[in-house]
Amino acid sequence: MTAPTSNPTTVDLSKYIEMREGRANIRGRRLPVSFIAGAALVNGLSNAEIAYEFTISESQVVAALLYYYEHQDEIDRQDEEERAASREMHEKYGKRKPGQS
Repeated sequence: MTAPTSNPTTVDLSKYIEMREGRANIRGRRLPVSFIAGAALVNGLSNAEIAYEFTISESQVVAALLYYYEHQDEIDRQDEEERAASREMHEKYGKRKPGQS
């Protein structure tokens, strides 16, 4: 009889995920975890489709999704802050024609 195995409560994703400028990215790429999560959650792409679209491995996709689910509140907050800053810049500068100050 074999002893029951236990599932780890956390997984070390550092082989696949790194922090750049305060944002989680696929290690060695400037590809935010939030892009991977968006492709899965918003666009409904499968792991294989995401891997193909972003030219990464399915293991990297899975790691990104695991990381996203573990840090979802923080990642979503960062994305909303960036969208708000982008809207603000667009409202402030977006209506000017080239050459206007």
